[in-house]
Amino acid sequence: MSGEFNLIDKYFVGRQNQRKDVYLAAGDDCALVKAPANVQIAISTDTLVAGTHFLTDANPAWVAHKALASNISDLAAMGATPAWVSFALTMPEPDEAWLAPFCDAFFELANYFGIQLIGGDTTKGPLSLTLTVQGFVPEGKALTRCGAKVGDWVYVTGNLGDAKAGLDVILDDALRTRVAAESLEKAHYLSTPRVLVGQALIGLASSAIDISDGLISDVKHILKRSEVGISLDVSQLPISSELVQFLDDKVSAQQYALSSGEEYELCFTVPEHNRGSLQSALSHVGCKFTCIGQIRPQGTFELHDNGQKLDWELSGFDHFN
Repeated sequence: MSGEFNLIDKYFVGRQNQRKDVYLAAGDDCALVKAPANVQIAISTDTLVAGTHFLTDANPAWVAHKALASNISDLAAMGATPAWVSFALTMPEPDEAWLAPFCDAFFELANYFGIQLIGGDTTKGPLSLTLTVQGFVPEGKALTRCGAKVGDWVYVTGNLGDAKAGLDVILDDALRTRVAAESLEKAHYLSTPRVLVGQALIGLASSAIDISDGLISDVKHILKRSEVGISLDVSQLPISSELVQFLDDKVSAQQYALSSGEEYELCFTVPEHNRGSLQSALSHVGCKFTCIGQIRPQGTFELHDNGQKLDWELSGFDHFN
């Protein structure tokens, strides 16, 4: 194999059925697409860099899943339906042994969510992946971070903390002997974008965000944009039995649940009058959701365990620290 265009033709072209809203996906200077009427287009771009977001010897299929799933999660947080993705790949040299499983996993996940690759770029350099996803959300209905009101209830989907424990395993081989280490490593890479949850929350949730930098950090984005505060009950945090077994300490598991980045679960707020409708709306999506606190007046940031205040000083992931 040699040359950029041979690489593109072999691994990225002709791997998917053409969506009806895609007129031209490859082979020209730009893709040509058309959005349906009465929708807004949600767009998100993320970069994953070897050595920062994944190790160079990581399973390439898992890297592909993580790269695309993390971007789709941004669409889910807005209530958007995935449609298109463009992908820029930088790698030191063409590597078929790496590209084959990467692309198989990438297109498997893309096809599952009905999202079509419509272009991108390949270039030589340190291994990194940049994806831009686009999706549709009904006009004026997108979930944002700025609608939370005092008295709203705070929810999260799934379990929290597993991704952080999985990263511990990835970075320290000595931890591989611990109970559940293998499943937690897998959980770090193979998150499930909560697209159906996001869609079901339209008209019910007052705000939403996906948990990419840790709940303790990401919820503050809602508080800042909505100009409110929060009270969180750590006893209600959804924690897997695998995480508790791995850490052998419930308090540590709760702290992991608060600070774990790259979970790609959703955190959202719901007014009291929508709580009944929320139960009905999410009953069919196959994803558990848990109430973990309530929105308070601006300036309040309280962690407690069944009413007992905690003075934990925790932080989430910061790309520059």
